[in-house]
Amino acid sequence: MTLTAPKPTASAKSTGTPGTEPTADDRPPRGRSSRRRAGGPRRPLPATIALQVLVAFTFAVFAVPIYWLFSSALKPENEIYTFPLTWLPSELAWENFAEAWTSAPFGAFLKNSIITTVAGTALEIGVALLSAYAFAFVYFRGKMLVFAVMVGSLMLPGHITLLVNYITVSNLGWLNTYQGLILPGIGSAFAMFLLYQQMRQVPSELTDAAMVDGAGHFRRMVTVVIPICRPMILTATLIVLIAKWNDFVWPLIVTSTADMRTLPIGLMFLRSQEGYDSWGPVMAGTVIVALPMLAVFFLAQRRIIGGLTAGALKG
Repeated sequence: MTLTAPKPTASAKSTGTPGTEPTADDRPPRGRSSRRRAGGPRRPLPATIALQVLVAFTFAVFAVPIYWLFSSALKPENEIYTFPLTWLPSELAWENFAEAWTSAPFGAFLKNSIITTVAGTALEIGVALLSAYAFAFVYFRGKMLVFAVMVGSLMLPGHITLLVNYITVSNLGWLNTYQGLILPGIGSAFAMFLLYQQMRQVPSELTDAAMVDGAGHFRRMVTVVIPICRPMILTATLIVLIAKWNDFVWPLIVTSTADMRTLPIGLMFLRSQEGYDSWGPVMAGTVIVALPMLAVFFLAQRRIIGGLTAGALKG
């Protein structure tokens, strides 16, 4: 007696059990590739490719001039003018840096830039911290009106106040002095606004607890607010530092002697020494001016981005 396997019923076919023919519900949707079903990588969309091309183009726009600056600073004079362009120097012309340093009093320029940048940044951030704390935590009559005026000043070009500041500095006898270079620029509405926006995110419970413990405003600012706002303070400090280092117009107006001028103004001396543009020393001098701020940015970029993103997430 032989046994035969029972024929699958309609219900077995519909459930898709092994050994049965799959129904329309069991078949995979049409239009999907076998690579996609197997878990393979997705093909890049045209929009993704276009975005990548745009990012690469933007990177080239910013990176190529910087590379050309550094390569030209190390090229002999005749290679800078050759066409087609040479992207790598045939030999390293370190004498361009020596000529740039000796053609003008770059030692005095560097000293003045360091003094004005460090002192000006410290004073500007200090004033911004105090004013931001006052607007965020202290109540006084007319606070919002004063705040609106300060923020509204950001809409005006900074050159509007050049004449007034120059007349004030001249009447005080501060021309060709460090105080004339530093003090007119310590009131920054931009740094104050950045720090104010961050201080608004500080939980009021922390400042209230410090007040219950007997802490005054200054102690609350130092022990509670500043540690929480440290990433944004670092971000504002770097922005102000770069602006102070690269400032050209104000030092040019209030200084008339070489011993009080800063590095950006010193580059003009390299173009006027021989009556023609010797681009090798000019490029080398530009590298001397730009290299410190590039180094500061690359060393602190992680903290800067972290401070900006932290403020964005909290906001």
